[in-house]
Amino acid sequence: MSQDATARILRALDRRFGVSGKELPPLPDAAALARLLEHNTHRRYTATPVRDDLLDLLYAAALSAPSKSDLQQADIIRVRSVSKRQAIGRLLPDMPWVVEAPVFLVFCGNSRRIRRVASMRGKQFANDHLDAFFNATVDAGIVLATFIHAAAAAGLGACAISAIRNHAHDISDLLELPPWVFPVAGLCVGYPDLKGRIVPRLPLSLTTHTDRYDEGDFAAQIEAYDRRRDTALPYANQQLVELYGRAGFYGWSEDKARQYSEPMRADFGAYVRNQGFDLT
Repeated sequence: MSQDATARILRALDRRFGVSGKELPPLPDAAALARLLEHNTHRRYTATPVRDDLLDLLYAAALSAPSKSDLQQADIIRVRSVSKRQAIGRLLPDMPWVVEAPVFLVFCGNSRRIRRVASMRGKQFANDHLDAFFNATVDAGIVLATFIHAAAAAGLGACAISAIRNHAHDISDLLELPPWVFPVAGLCVGYPDLKGRIVPRLPLSLTTHTDRYDEGDFAAQIEAYDRRRDTALPYANQQLVELYGRAGFYGWSEDKARQYSEPMRADFGAYVRNQGFDLT
């Protein structure tokens, strides 16, 4: 295990989770773990184009990810058309990187293919319920995450765009998605213009459990995380000041509580049903 990779892992653990002085076990590929721990989001890119053959390789890497029962219920759509990119940009005016990034992808869940396979083989599709939607969503999410890490290994940066689900009907029309195919998230891809930052995460003591779910001293852990994150990466702006005023201390918990105090994507269930899913 190289000293450089070890130092990177220890530094990332401290910055991400506030874990210091940890002794590491033997790691055959410490550099790969360091890259995962150092993951960061990129929203600004150089003008260098991403080669098509590199994208094909990244597609292959992403679609090599685990798939529920080998059903392979994820698809990747590259939005290459300038007019379509601009149309998506108009839907998301606060995210100029959707238009500016060299590559924009949409990761979709696909429950259509297995239904067509069943029909082709003369079999009943007897699983038309919530789990069909859930399985395809998870498959697409795994493929998305795998693509992000494959892209990082190739020197690329990425930024996931869940906000496309704010406009699921429009995105579906734009990409001509058939029944039982739906957008999970977009992804901007390109060569980073700026070095990214490690964003502190909730403590492992709050998000990992043994044998049973245990929140422990929830409020104290959230407060400690708010303070640790504020020290490393304070928020530049406060949400919904017109409703809640300006907080003297504005941490992660206040930001997320404000964010989810207003309805978001309340029509997504109707969209999913319109795509043909029975969510019972």
